[in-house]
Amino acid sequence: MVRALVLLIAQLAATPIVSETVETAEHSLVDLGPFECRDITRSTVLQRVCYDRARQDLIVASNGTYDRYCGVTAETVERLLGAPSMGQFFNRNIKRETTAGRYTCPTREPVQNG
Repeated sequence: MVRALVLLIAQLAATPIVSETVETAEHSLVDLGPFECRDITRSTVLQRVCYDRARQDLIVASNGTYDRYCGVTAETVERLLGAPSMGQFFNRNIKRETTAGRYTCPTREPVQNG
């Protein structure tokens, strides 16, 4: 039994850790490495919520599609996760169609002049 456990631990240690990449509805690939992701089971609208606190980027999975929202504060994400109806909160306070694009991400990174 101990030998099997040691063998299992050795196999796990040798397995490379690969971060997950998702494609958003805008056809951008996003590495979820810096994001904290939560699978959502109590919502019929949202299946997964991923948040990068440092960049204030929110990625949500809804109906099998990932969407990215930029400039979302940690407080807003906490309110989303704690809302009695996460779907209603998302639809009213974050979704592009109802916030006039408030959390729209730039289409490309700004060029820095040096």
